Amino acid sequence: MDKSELLTAIKKIVQPYVQNQEAFEKLSEETHFIDDLEINSANLVDIILDVEDAYDIEIEDEAMEQMLNVKAAIEIIEKKVNS
Repeated sequence: MDKSELLTAIKKIVQPYVQNQEAFEKLSEETHFIDDLEINSANLVDIILDVEDAYDIEIEDEAMEQMLNVKAAIEIIEKKVNS
């Protein structure tokens, strides 16, 4: 799975939680989940759980704390899927 496929998958996962549609339409690797998309911290946990289910992976607490933007999410998913 390449980065563009992961970006598309992440976009589908976060869409139900997004509060800022304009930022969502411009989603890129640099997009911050809380600051740009206005996703609250409780929903960020839901996103992480959805990612775990989608990729059949487990994301540790330390990695969860770093998963604040799309780029970090992609890197964490790639690392877990490829390990």
